[in-house]
Amino acid sequence: MYEIGQEEIDAVTAVLRSGQLFRYRGGEGGQADTCEKRLVELCGCKYALVVTSGTAALICALVGLNIGPGDEVIVPAYTWLASAGAVLNVGAIPVLANVDESLTLDPADFERRIGPRTKAVIPVHMGGRPSNMDAIMDVAQRHGLHVVEDACQAIGGSYRGRRLGTIGAAGAFSFNQFKTISCGEGGALLTSDRKIYERALYCHDMGCTFRNHAGTLTETPFLGNTFRMNELQCAMLRVQLDRLDGILARLRERNGWFRDAVRAEQSPLVLAPSADAAGDCGNNVTFIFDNAGTRAAVGERAKAIEPSCYLSSPIDSGLHVYTNWTVLLNQQGGFCPAMNPFLRAENRECRTRITADTCPETLDILARTGCIGVGINWTREQCATIAGALCRAAREVVGG
Repeated sequence: MYEIGQEEIDAVTAVLRSGQLFRYRGGEGGQADTCEKRLVELCGCKYALVVTSGTAALICALVGLNIGPGDEVIVPAYTWLASAGAVLNVGAIPVLANVDESLTLDPADFERRIGPRTKAVIPVHMGGRPSNMDAIMDVAQRHGLHVVEDACQAIGGSYRGRRLGTIGAAGAFSFNQFKTISCGEGGALLTSDRKIYERALYCHDMGCTFRNHAGTLTETPFLGNTFRMNELQCAMLRVQLDRLDGILARLRERNGWFRDAVRAEQSPLVLAPSADAAGDCGNNVTFIFDNAGTRAAVGERAKAIEPSCYLSSPIDSGLHVYTNWTVLLNQQGGFCPAMNPFLRAENRECRTRITADTCPETLDILARTGCIGVGINWTREQCATIAGALCRAAREVVGG
Protein backbone atom coordinates (compact mmCIF):
# COMPACT_ATOMS: atom_id res chain seq x y z
CA MET A 1 0.00 0.00 0.00
CA TYR A 2 1.49 3.31 -1.08
CA GLU A 3 -0.53 6.05 0.54
CA ILE A 4 -3.13 6.51 3.26
CA GLY A 5 -4.11 9.70 5.06
CA GLN A 6 -6.70 11.59 7.04
CA GLU A 7 -9.26 11.31 4.24
CA GLU A 8 -9.47 7.54 4.68
CA ILE A 9 -9.75 7.90 8.46
CA ASP A 10 -12.55 10.44 8.09
CA ALA A 11 -14.42 8.27 5.57
CA VAL A 12 -14.32 5.16 7.76
CA THR A 13 -15.25 7.18 10.86
CA ALA A 14 -18.31 8.58 9.10
CA VAL A 15 -19.53 5.06 8.30
CA LEU A 16 -18.98 3.93 11.89
CA ARG A 17 -20.98 6.89 13.17
CA SER A 18 -23.77 6.19 10.71
CA GLY A 19 -24.26 2.68 12.06
CA GLN A 20 -24.85 1.37 8.51
CA LEU A 21 -22.04 -1.12 7.91
CA PHE A 22 -23.83 -3.38 5.40
CA ARG A 23 -24.21 -2.44 1.73
CA TYR A 24 -27.80 -3.75 1.59
CA ARG A 25 -30.87 -3.44 3.85
CA GLY A 26 -30.40 0.29 4.23
CA GLY A 27 -26.97 0.70 2.70
CA GLU A 28 -28.14 0.99 -0.89
CA GLY A 29 -26.71 4.07 -2.56
CA GLY A 30 -23.87 4.12 -0.04
CA GLN A 31 -20.13 3.49 -0.20
CA ALA A 32 -20.21 0.22 -2.15
CA ASP A 33 -22.49 1.62 -4.83
CA THR A 34 -20.34 4.74 -5.04
CA CYS A 35 -17.17 2.65 -5.50
CA GLU A 36 -18.78 0.67 -8.30
CA LYS A 37 -19.85 3.82 -10.12
CA ARG A 38 -16.38 5.27 -9.70
CA LEU A 39 -14.77 2.11 -11.10
CA VAL A 40 -17.03 2.28 -14.14
CA GLU A 41 -16.00 5.93 -14.68
CA LEU A 42 -12.29 5.27 -14.17
CA CYS A 43 -12.06 2.13 -16.28
CA GLY A 44 -14.59 2.73 -19.04
CA CYS A 45 -16.62 -0.45 -18.61
CA LYS A 46 -20.40 -0.79 -18.17
CA TYR A 47 -20.50 -2.70 -14.88
CA ALA A 48 -18.40 -3.10 -11.76
CA LEU A 49 -19.05 -5.26 -8.71
CA VAL A 50 -17.02 -4.95 -5.51
CA VAL A 51 -16.29 -8.26 -3.79
CA THR A 52 -14.18 -9.62 -0.94
CA SER A 53 -10.97 -10.33 -2.89
CA GLY A 54 -9.34 -10.58 -6.27
CA THR A 55 -9.87 -14.33 -6.05
CA ALA A 56 -13.60 -13.80 -5.52
CA ALA A 57 -13.64 -11.49 -8.55
CA LEU A 58 -12.02 -14.18 -10.71
CA ILE A 59 -14.49 -16.79 -9.44
CA CYS A 60 -17.42 -14.49 -10.21
CA ALA A 61 -16.03 -13.87 -13.70
CA LEU A 62 -15.68 -17.59 -14.41
CA VAL A 63 -19.16 -18.27 -13.05
CA GLY A 64 -20.42 -15.39 -15.17
CA LEU A 65 -19.04 -17.16 -18.23
CA ASN A 66 -20.59 -20.49 -17.15
CA ILE A 67 -17.19 -22.17 -16.87
CA GLY A 68 -17.21 -25.34 -14.78
CA PRO A 69 -16.55 -29.10 -14.73
CA GLY A 70 -15.36 -30.44 -18.07
CA ASP A 71 -13.67 -27.15 -19.01
CA GLU A 72 -10.01 -26.15 -19.12
CA VAL A 73 -8.74 -22.62 -18.53
CA ILE A 74 -5.22 -21.60 -19.55
CA VAL A 75 -3.29 -19.75 -16.84
CA PRO A 76 0.29 -18.42 -16.90
CA ALA A 77 2.86 -20.35 -14.88
CA TYR A 78 3.95 -17.13 -13.16
CA THR A 79 1.10 -15.61 -11.16
CA TRP A 80 -0.33 -15.77 -7.67
CA LEU A 81 -1.75 -19.22 -6.88
CA ALA A 82 -5.30 -17.79 -6.82
CA SER A 83 -5.36 -17.38 -10.63
CA ALA A 84 -5.30 -21.15 -10.97
CA GLY A 85 -7.17 -21.68 -7.70
CA ALA A 86 -10.19 -19.74 -8.96
CA VAL A 87 -10.43 -22.15 -11.90
CA LEU A 88 -10.46 -25.13 -9.54
CA ASN A 89 -12.99 -23.38 -7.33
CA VAL A 90 -15.57 -23.52 -10.14
CA GLY A 91 -14.79 -27.17 -10.86
CA ALA A 92 -12.69 -26.61 -13.99
CA ILE A 93 -9.04 -27.51 -14.63
CA PRO A 94 -6.19 -24.97 -15.02
CA VAL A 95 -3.69 -25.66 -17.81
CA LEU A 96 -0.39 -23.82 -17.45
CA ALA A 97 1.36 -21.85 -20.18
CA ASN A 98 4.72 -20.07 -20.22
CA VAL A 99 5.37 -16.39 -19.74
CA ASP A 100 7.80 -14.51 -21.96
CA GLU A 101 10.46 -11.99 -20.94
CA SER A 102 7.77 -9.39 -20.18
CA LEU A 103 6.76 -11.76 -17.33
CA THR A 104 3.27 -12.00 -18.80
CA LEU A 105 1.55 -14.76 -20.79
CA ASP A 106 3.44 -15.77 -23.94
CA PRO A 107 0.79 -15.56 -26.70
CA ALA A 108 2.52 -18.19 -28.83
CA ASP A 109 2.74 -20.69 -25.98
CA PHE A 110 -0.86 -19.90 -25.02
CA GLU A 111 -1.91 -20.98 -28.51
CA ARG A 112 0.23 -24.12 -28.35
CA ARG A 113 -1.44 -25.16 -25.08
CA ILE A 114 -5.02 -24.95 -26.38
CA GLY A 115 -6.82 -28.28 -26.35
CA PRO A 116 -10.30 -29.59 -27.19
CA ARG A 117 -11.59 -28.83 -23.66
CA THR A 118 -10.13 -25.31 -23.45
CA LYS A 119 -12.82 -22.71 -22.85
CA ALA A 120 -11.00 -19.63 -21.55
CA VAL A 121 -7.68 -17.98 -20.79
CA ILE A 122 -6.62 -15.79 -17.86
CA PRO A 123 -3.82 -13.39 -18.89
CA VAL A 124 -2.26 -11.90 -15.76
CA HIS A 125 -0.83 -8.37 -15.78
CA MET A 126 1.94 -9.23 -13.33
CA GLY A 127 3.59 -6.50 -11.28
CA GLY A 128 1.66 -3.82 -13.13
CA ARG A 129 3.01 -4.91 -16.55
CA PRO A 130 0.41 -5.17 -19.33
CA SER A 131 0.06 -8.46 -21.15
CA ASN A 132 0.18 -8.45 -24.96
CA MET A 133 -3.58 -8.14 -25.24
CA ASP A 134 -3.74 -7.70 -29.02
CA ALA A 135 -2.01 -11.03 -29.58
CA ILE A 136 -3.92 -12.77 -26.78
CA MET A 137 -7.29 -11.51 -27.99
CA ASP A 138 -6.42 -12.56 -31.55
CA VAL A 139 -5.60 -16.12 -30.45
CA ALA A 140 -8.69 -16.30 -28.23
CA GLN A 141 -11.03 -15.05 -30.94
CA ARG A 142 -9.65 -17.45 -33.54
CA HIS A 143 -10.22 -20.37 -31.17
CA GLY A 144 -13.53 -19.18 -29.70
CA LEU A 145 -12.18 -18.71 -26.16
CA HIS A 146 -13.25 -16.34 -23.38
CA VAL A 147 -10.65 -13.92 -21.94
CA VAL A 148 -10.70 -13.06 -18.23
CA GLU A 149 -8.05 -10.51 -17.29
CA ASP A 150 -6.36 -10.87 -13.92
CA ALA A 151 -5.44 -7.23 -13.29
CA CYS A 152 -5.11 -7.71 -9.53
CA GLN A 153 -1.55 -6.36 -9.60
CA ALA A 154 -2.22 -3.74 -12.27
CA ILE A 155 -5.07 -1.52 -11.07
CA GLY A 156 -5.20 1.56 -13.28
CA GLY A 157 -2.71 0.25 -15.82
CA SER A 158 -3.56 0.30 -19.50
CA TYR A 159 -2.85 -1.32 -22.85
CA ARG A 160 -2.85 0.98 -25.88
CA GLY A 161 -5.14 3.44 -24.17
CA ARG A 162 -7.60 0.94 -22.67
CA ARG A 163 -7.63 0.23 -18.95
CA LEU A 164 -6.49 -3.25 -17.99
CA GLY A 165 -9.40 -5.41 -16.92
CA THR A 166 -11.76 -4.04 -19.58
CA ILE A 167 -10.33 -5.60 -22.76
CA GLY A 168 -11.46 -9.18 -22.25
CA ALA A 169 -14.96 -10.42 -21.39
CA ALA A 170 -14.29 -9.64 -17.72
CA GLY A 171 -11.50 -8.42 -15.45
CA ALA A 172 -10.53 -8.72 -11.82
CA PHE A 173 -8.93 -6.28 -9.37
CA SER A 174 -7.53 -6.86 -5.87
CA PHE A 175 -7.41 -4.28 -3.10
CA ASN A 176 -5.38 -6.10 -0.47
CA GLN A 177 -2.58 -4.38 1.42
CA PHE A 178 0.08 -5.12 -1.20
CA LYS A 179 -1.62 -3.50 -4.18
CA THR A 180 -1.38 -0.01 -5.70
CA ILE A 181 -4.49 1.05 -3.78
CA SER A 182 -5.96 -0.84 -0.86
CA CYS A 183 -8.72 -1.13 1.70
CA GLY A 184 -6.96 -3.97 3.52
CA GLU A 185 -8.67 -6.69 1.49
CA GLY A 186 -11.20 -6.69 -1.31
CA GLY A 187 -11.63 -6.92 -5.04
CA ALA A 188 -13.77 -5.95 -8.00
CA LEU A 189 -15.15 -7.57 -11.12
CA LEU A 190 -15.30 -5.44 -14.27
CA THR A 191 -17.33 -6.27 -17.37
CA SER A 192 -19.44 -4.73 -20.10
CA ASP A 193 -21.45 -7.93 -20.55
CA ARG A 194 -24.82 -7.81 -18.79
CA LYS A 195 -25.07 -11.60 -18.56
CA ILE A 196 -21.70 -11.88 -16.81
CA TYR A 197 -22.64 -9.07 -14.44
CA GLU A 198 -25.98 -10.61 -13.46
CA ARG A 199 -24.46 -14.05 -12.89
CA ALA A 200 -21.70 -12.42 -10.83
CA LEU A 201 -24.36 -10.72 -8.70
CA TYR A 202 -25.93 -14.10 -7.96
CA CYS A 203 -22.52 -15.64 -7.29
CA HIS A 204 -21.36 -12.96 -4.84
CA ASP A 205 -24.55 -12.72 -2.75
CA MET A 206 -26.02 -16.20 -2.16
CA GLY A 207 -28.33 -15.85 -5.15
CA CYS A 208 -29.54 -12.32 -4.20
CA THR A 209 -33.16 -13.12 -5.13
CA PHE A 210 -34.16 -11.29 -1.96
CA ARG A 211 -32.48 -7.94 -2.82
CA ASN A 212 -34.19 -4.83 -4.17
CA HIS A 213 -32.48 -5.26 -7.54
CA ALA A 214 -33.55 -8.89 -8.00
CA GLY A 215 -36.55 -7.89 -10.13
CA THR A 216 -34.27 -6.21 -12.68
CA LEU A 217 -32.28 -9.39 -13.41
CA THR A 218 -33.13 -11.62 -16.37
CA GLU A 219 -30.63 -14.45 -15.84
CA THR A 220 -31.91 -17.61 -14.14
CA PRO A 221 -31.08 -17.42 -10.42
CA PHE A 222 -28.77 -19.90 -8.71
CA LEU A 223 -27.30 -20.29 -5.23
CA GLY A 224 -24.05 -18.40 -4.86
CA ASN A 225 -21.45 -17.58 -2.22
CA THR A 226 -21.02 -14.66 0.18
CA PHE A 227 -18.40 -12.40 -1.39
CA ARG A 228 -19.92 -9.04 -0.43
CA MET A 229 -17.79 -6.05 0.60
CA ASN A 230 -18.97 -3.93 3.50
CA GLU A 231 -19.38 -0.17 3.84
CA LEU A 232 -16.28 0.25 6.02
CA GLN A 233 -13.99 -1.25 3.38
CA CYS A 234 -15.72 0.66 0.61
CA ALA A 235 -15.43 3.98 2.46
CA MET A 236 -11.67 3.56 2.44
CA LEU A 237 -11.69 2.26 -1.14
CA ARG A 238 -13.70 5.25 -2.34
CA VAL A 239 -10.92 7.60 -1.18
CA GLN A 240 -8.23 5.30 -2.55
CA LEU A 241 -9.88 5.31 -5.98
CA ASP A 242 -9.60 9.09 -6.02
CA ARG A 243 -5.88 8.74 -5.27
CA LEU A 244 -5.24 6.12 -7.97
CA ASP A 245 -4.17 8.21 -10.95
CA GLY A 246 -2.00 10.43 -8.76
CA ILE A 247 -0.23 7.40 -7.30
CA LEU A 248 0.33 5.96 -10.77
CA ALA A 249 1.69 9.28 -12.03
CA ARG A 250 4.25 9.42 -9.21
CA LEU A 251 5.30 5.79 -9.69
CA ARG A 252 5.68 6.25 -13.43
CA GLU A 253 7.67 9.45 -12.97
CA ARG A 254 10.16 7.75 -10.65
CA ASN A 255 10.29 4.68 -12.86
CA GLY A 256 11.22 6.99 -15.73
CA TRP A 257 13.89 8.73 -13.64
CA PHE A 258 15.42 5.36 -12.81
CA ARG A 259 15.43 4.13 -16.40
CA ASP A 260 16.90 7.44 -17.59
CA ALA A 261 19.68 7.09 -15.04
CA VAL A 262 20.41 3.53 -16.23
CA ARG A 263 20.55 4.65 -19.86
CA ALA A 264 22.88 7.52 -18.99
CA GLU A 265 25.36 5.07 -17.41
CA GLN A 266 25.74 3.07 -20.65
CA SER A 267 25.96 -0.14 -18.63
CA PRO A 268 25.48 -3.72 -19.91
CA LEU A 269 22.07 -3.89 -18.19
CA VAL A 270 19.18 -4.87 -20.48
CA LEU A 271 15.67 -3.66 -19.68
CA ALA A 272 13.01 -6.35 -19.98
CA PRO A 273 10.56 -5.92 -22.88
CA SER A 274 7.06 -4.58 -22.31
CA ALA A 275 3.85 -5.03 -24.28
CA ASP A 276 3.08 -1.35 -23.60
CA ALA A 277 5.61 0.61 -21.55
CA ALA A 278 3.32 3.65 -21.43
CA GLY A 279 0.57 1.60 -19.77
CA ASP A 280 2.86 -0.01 -17.20
CA CYS A 281 1.91 0.93 -13.63
CA GLY A 282 5.55 1.73 -12.85
CA ASN A 283 5.89 -0.45 -9.73
CA ASN A 284 9.15 -2.03 -10.87
CA VAL A 285 12.08 -1.56 -13.21
CA THR A 286 12.82 -4.98 -14.64
CA PHE A 287 16.01 -6.33 -16.22
CA ILE A 288 16.87 -9.50 -18.16
CA PHE A 289 20.25 -11.19 -17.68
CA ASP A 290 22.01 -13.91 -19.67
CA ASN A 291 21.74 -16.38 -16.80
CA ALA A 292 20.67 -16.69 -13.17
CA GLY A 293 24.25 -16.66 -11.90
CA THR A 294 25.00 -13.29 -13.46
CA ARG A 295 21.77 -11.84 -12.12
CA ALA A 296 22.57 -13.03 -8.60
CA ALA A 297 26.17 -11.77 -8.76
CA VAL A 298 25.08 -8.34 -9.98
CA GLY A 299 22.48 -8.14 -7.23
CA GLU A 300 24.98 -9.06 -4.51
CA ARG A 301 27.57 -6.59 -5.73
CA ALA A 302 25.00 -3.78 -6.08
CA LYS A 303 23.84 -4.34 -2.50
CA ALA A 304 27.44 -4.11 -1.30
CA ILE A 305 27.94 -0.84 -3.17
CA GLU A 306 24.63 0.71 -2.08
CA PRO A 307 22.57 -1.03 0.66
CA SER A 308 19.32 0.50 -0.64
CA CYS A 309 19.84 -1.18 -4.03
CA TYR A 310 17.88 -4.43 -3.82
CA LEU A 311 17.62 -6.47 -7.02
CA SER A 312 14.94 -9.09 -6.37
CA SER A 313 14.12 -12.02 -8.63
CA PRO A 314 10.66 -13.41 -9.38
CA ILE A 315 12.07 -16.95 -9.11
CA ASP A 316 12.17 -16.31 -5.35
CA SER A 317 8.59 -15.04 -5.09
CA GLY A 318 7.11 -18.16 -3.48
CA LEU A 319 3.52 -18.93 -4.46
CA HIS A 320 3.79 -16.80 -7.59
CA VAL A 321 5.90 -19.58 -9.16
CA TYR A 322 3.98 -22.67 -10.27
CA THR A 323 6.53 -25.15 -8.90
CA ASN A 324 5.49 -24.02 -5.41
CA TRP A 325 1.79 -24.72 -6.01
CA THR A 326 1.88 -27.96 -4.03
CA VAL A 327 -1.88 -28.42 -3.98
CA LEU A 328 -1.94 -28.40 -7.78
CA LEU A 329 1.14 -30.58 -8.22
CA ASN A 330 -0.41 -33.09 -5.81
CA GLN A 331 -3.89 -32.69 -7.34
CA GLN A 332 -5.35 -31.58 -4.00
CA GLY A 333 -8.08 -29.48 -5.55
CA GLY A 334 -10.76 -29.87 -2.89
CA PHE A 335 -11.32 -30.58 0.78
CA CYS A 336 -12.72 -34.03 0.01
CA PRO A 337 -12.45 -36.35 -3.02
CA ALA A 338 -16.00 -35.67 -4.19
CA MET A 339 -15.24 -31.93 -4.34
CA ASN A 340 -11.83 -32.28 -6.01
CA PRO A 341 -11.98 -31.19 -9.69
CA PHE A 342 -8.97 -33.36 -10.51
CA LEU A 343 -11.03 -36.43 -9.56
CA ARG A 344 -14.36 -35.48 -11.11
CA ALA A 345 -15.72 -37.70 -13.85
CA GLU A 346 -16.54 -34.62 -15.94
CA ASN A 347 -12.84 -33.74 -16.05
CA ARG A 348 -11.57 -37.15 -17.21
CA GLU A 349 -10.83 -35.79 -20.67
CA CYS A 350 -9.11 -32.66 -19.32
CA ARG A 351 -5.35 -32.36 -18.95
CA THR A 352 -5.00 -32.66 -15.20
CA ARG A 353 -1.28 -33.42 -14.86
CA ILE A 354 0.92 -30.56 -13.65
CA THR A 355 4.56 -31.23 -12.78
CA ALA A 356 7.66 -29.18 -12.05
CA ASP A 357 8.64 -29.68 -15.71
CA THR A 358 5.40 -28.30 -17.16
CA CYS A 359 6.82 -24.84 -17.99
CA PRO A 360 10.65 -24.92 -17.86
CA GLU A 361 10.97 -21.85 -20.08
CA THR A 362 9.15 -19.84 -17.44
CA LEU A 363 11.53 -21.00 -14.71
CA ASP A 364 14.52 -20.00 -16.84
CA ILE A 365 13.10 -16.53 -17.52
CA LEU A 366 12.19 -15.93 -13.88
CA ALA A 367 15.67 -16.95 -12.72
CA ARG A 368 17.31 -14.59 -15.25
CA THR A 369 15.09 -11.63 -14.32
CA GLY A 370 15.93 -8.97 -11.76
CA CYS A 371 13.54 -6.30 -10.48
CA ILE A 372 13.99 -3.04 -8.62
CA GLY A 373 10.86 -2.02 -6.73
CA VAL A 374 10.20 1.69 -7.22
CA GLY A 375 9.62 3.86 -4.14
CA ILE A 376 6.75 6.30 -4.59
CA ASN A 377 8.60 8.96 -2.59
CA TRP A 378 12.02 8.51 -4.16
CA THR A 379 13.75 11.67 -5.26
CA ARG A 380 15.53 11.95 -8.59
CA GLU A 381 18.80 11.81 -6.64
CA GLN A 382 17.79 8.53 -4.96
CA CYS A 383 16.93 7.05 -8.34
CA ALA A 384 20.32 8.09 -9.68
CA THR A 385 22.16 6.68 -6.66
CA ILE A 386 20.44 3.27 -6.77
CA ALA A 387 20.64 3.05 -10.56
CA GLY A 388 24.30 4.05 -10.43
CA ALA A 389 25.09 1.27 -7.97
CA LEU A 390 23.29 -1.29 -10.11
CA CYS A 391 25.06 -0.15 -13.27
CA ARG A 392 28.46 -0.16 -11.57
CA ALA A 393 27.80 -3.69 -10.30
CA ALA A 394 26.81 -4.81 -13.80
CA ARG A 395 30.01 -3.36 -15.29
CA GLU A 396 32.14 -5.08 -12.66
CA VAL A 397 30.43 -8.45 -13.04
CA VAL A 398 29.65 -8.49 -16.76
CA GLY A 399 32.16 -5.97 -18.08
CA GLY A 400 31.60 -3.08 -20.46
